Amino acid sequence: MGRIVVTGIGIITAIGEVLSEHRTALMNGKSGIGKAHFLRSKYIEKQPLGEIKMATAALAEKLNVTNASATRTDLIAFYAVQQAIADACLSEAVLSDAATALVGASTVGGMCLTDEMYADANLPDQSASPYLQSYSNSANTLFLQQQLGIGGIVNTFNTACSSSANAIMYGARLIKNGLAKKVIAGGVDSLSKYTINGFNALMILSDKPCRPFDAGRKGLNLGEGAAFLVLEKEEDAAGKNIYAAVTGYGNSNDAFHASATSADGEGPFLCMQRALEVAGLKPGDIDFINAHGTATENNDETESVAMLRLFEKVPAFASTKSYTGHTLGAAGAVEAVYSILGLQNQEIYPSLNFEEPIASTMQVPVRKYKKTHLRHVMSNSFGFGGNCTSLVFSKI
Repeated sequence: MGRIVVTGIGIITAIGEVLSEHRTALMNGKSGIGKAHFLRSKYIEKQPLGEIKMATAALAEKLNVTNASATRTDLIAFYAVQQAIADACLSEAVLSDAATALVGASTVGGMCLTDEMYADANLPDQSASPYLQSYSNSANTLFLQQQLGIGGIVNTFNTACSSSANAIMYGARLIKNGLAKKVIAGGVDSLSKYTINGFNALMILSDKPCRPFDAGRKGLNLGEGAAFLVLEKEEDAAGKNIYAAVTGYGNSNDAFHASATSADGEGPFLCMQRALEVAGLKPGDIDFINAHGTATENNDETESVAMLRLFEKVPAFASTKSYTGHTLGAAGAVEAVYSILGLQNQEIYPSLNFEEPIASTMQVPVRKYKKTHLRHVMSNSFGFGGNCTSLVFSKI
């Protein structure tokens, strides 16, 4: 079997509604992090957020979705998936075929409607809230299945911030093992009071735009978004635009802490090492790393330690969370798209807001946009519970 390739991309985040807008923002160092306008929360004035610049009602109207129980998460996912399907020229017949799979990912799911569901529960004579069916983290994948008529395997990952990276890895493995011919894989998360309150309780939210890998980093900014890739075998993609090949993937769990990786970066080290093994590459073959880079005290230091362990010379690296905020379950897919954009256009997008390296590791991310020669790019995604995933994308 030939390589597994990417033939379709769909994405929406705080820096754009289509792929070209994302590249423009990344090239020009334009962040989408700022004051939220559509989310209702007492932290709006205190926490900068990576909010998509479209109200939920406007999204529903644009997508012609009239189902009142459709959540913002559902709509963002549908918006990105439609782009990916159109980009890969997938017909209704192909979507309904048993060989076409859909693999989604999310952490928030319908929890963006927690307040509405709670209000319903306190109404007299309210037997069941219309939002109940949309509440789980898998509800958005089922929504997509129903909207698109997917005929093959449908699955959802919830491994926190590595969720959509795992969805892409799983999708590639479905094709590799002959369980699917085409896979739509990615993830989505919307901003919600549930996650803002939760991360605020962990005291890892920054009151300023985040500064990945900076000595003075204060924490992350939450964001929202969705990104989906269409994967298929290279021999089945004749005549199509091919963005890149998915050549490597690795997953590990250091089982160290519920919300932190170990000081020696064992989980990140192992997943990067395994991704290289699957790709048949040596550490020196990686030209750029799209780092997980959350700008939290633990992550940036332990990811740096893991890179120093694996690479004799750490490749150029940067964190694009300084543009979009941390999009949680969507982050792996969003950053996979950015990795692919870099490969396709032979360019590197810089981290924003960096000033001084962490004293214990002294690793400096890319600070300016530049054209360069890229063959293989690694994208890292590390989740709560120690679930760590690395993907390797290679130039066609």
